[in-house]
Amino acid sequence: MRAHGRGGAGARGGAGGTVVIQTAFLGDVVLTTPLLSALARRDGPVDVVTTPAAAPLLEGHPAVRRVIRYDKRGADAGLAGLWRLGAALRRTGYRRAVLPHRSWRSAALALLADIPERVGFAGAAPALAYSLRVPRAREGHEVERLLALAGPGALPAPDVALGLTPADRAAADAWLAARGIEPGFVALAPGSIWGTKRWPYYPDLAAALGRPIVVIGSRDDAELAAAVVAAAPGRAHSAAGALDLRAAAALLGRASVLVTNDSAPLHLATAAGTPVVALFGPTVPAQGFGPRGAADRTLGVTLGCRPCSAHGPQACPLVHHRCMRDLPVEQVVRAVAATATPEDRLAIRPGH
Repeated sequence: MRAHGRGGAGARGGAGGTVVIQTAFLGDVVLTTPLLSALARRDGPVDVVTTPAAAPLLEGHPAVRRVIRYDKRGADAGLAGLWRLGAALRRTGYRRAVLPHRSWRSAALALLADIPERVGFAGAAPALAYSLRVPRAREGHEVERLLALAGPGALPAPDVALGLTPADRAAADAWLAARGIEPGFVALAPGSIWGTKRWPYYPDLAAALGRPIVVIGSRDDAELAAAVVAAAPGRAHSAAGALDLRAAAALLGRASVLVTNDSAPLHLATAAGTPVVALFGPTVPAQGFGPRGAADRTLGVTLGCRPCSAHGPQACPLVHHRCMRDLPVEQVVRAVAATATPEDRLAIRPGH
């Protein structure tokens, strides 16, 4: 367990304050930032427990005083790691824990830390450990659902934001300049940790777009990115694994549009203010994790089997994977063109 932030690794600045325990996926952490802002607006900056992967997204956020890294699947795995972190949080003396992630591990941390006020969602088994149970809305966007944990007065929702710094933007601009890429390119994010969320036609899309392309993703997406680059030689460039998360978000801020699956880049683009064309397959926007901007578009195929799960399984339960395979390239090209400026539209060939 390691802490980082304005309070320093050993700071006790959180004494009597609030800690938010959010160790879910990267996209969930990004969507938690309006909750962090609402809590900070009321009581001052908060401390946040999150995963090492997500920690950089919150370090430097104006609503966050200190980020505490909890490597729940690595160095801090098991009961020993849980106990160590619980003891460290107990020494800080927090008054309130806010628990957006409905997990036993998060609930146990708040109990081990002896935090008197533990706020989380009703309706799940871990709620037994909460001192205050908040109803979780079935409908609406996840941002508004999470804001309910801040109590009355949290709405209207603060922006989804990461507090990107000049250094983050400079790193993105340097990467683009080294490749001769001007702002206004199309960003593509073909990856997802969930196999069925991956639309299979990103290389065909890249070939159909007569514009510079940057492929966004992690190192695990390098093979997918390479296929996209090969389909548009000279126009497409891979940033998969080349930038840290904050610089990647800043790079998205330079794009004219992002085409993405239902995955973390969707929410990074939201935080960067970049229009999104979101491709939904096994999941649907009505589950609360779609894009939020006025210029954003969501595409999907009407099928009786959608949605098949909350996240999307690794393989299609019915084998056919039609929710993604039946979404044509031409429809996505038209959606990209609809978000483009008039001069950019001249470079897009919808017939391909």
